[in-house]
Amino acid sequence: MVAKTTEQLEASIGAQVKRARIRAGYSQARLADLASLSLATVQNLERGAGSSLSTLIKVASVLKRTDWLLDLAPDAGPSPIDRLRMTRGKPERQRVRASR
Repeated sequence: MVAKTTEQLEASIGAQVKRARIRAGYSQARLADLASLSLATVQNLERGAGSSLSTLIKVASVLKRTDWLLDLAPDAGPSPIDRLRMTRGKPERQRVRASR
């Protein structure tokens, strides 16, 4: 994979957002409205002119493309201890309260 600059990555993401928006049949103004953003914010995102993670999440949600974000924050799954318990089939130990 060729390393890209921040500006190149922003432009690439902006182009993907624009293609997804057009496929969804939204104008920039409609997408902005649905994502509770300003028109200028959507335009900046599509141009790769700098944007926040919050903006990208809102737009991806409206476009039903949150799959874009899952690779950034994958589900960690069960902890190593939980996996060990699953393979052994032993139930978790429970504490016993002292009698009063």
